[in-house]
Amino acid sequence: EVQLVESGGGLVQPGGSLRLSCAASGFTLFNNYMTWVRQAPGKGLEWVSLIESGGGTTTYADSVKGRFTISRDNSKNTLYLEMNSLKSEDTAVYYCAKGVGAAGNDYWGQGTQVTVSS
Repeated sequence: EVQLVESGGGLVQPGGSLRLSCAASGFTLFNNYMTWVRQAPGKGLEWVSLIESGGGTTTYADSVKGRFTISRDNSKNTLYLEMNSLKSEDTAVYYCAKGVGAAGNDYWGQGTQVTVSS
């Protein structure tokens, strides 16, 4: 059974940092494209970042480029999103997903809330 379980969200002040984790089971991260997607209050899904299978080429939305880093630990089969210089507009529920876009992905985690506020 495929499962994605996120953790690491919370309340952080503007300018702070958080690291989100997404533990995968039932499939191998290395062999799959993985995506982080977020949904801010009252808004639609926004694609954040992608890591490709194999070599792990990464891409980012312009809104997070230079501040967020996607990575994976193959030995732990876990996906990460390191978030630095957080802004209030980063407040959202963050989802990891097996796929490439903001929608239509094969599998989704349950989401983890990130709130950026002073």
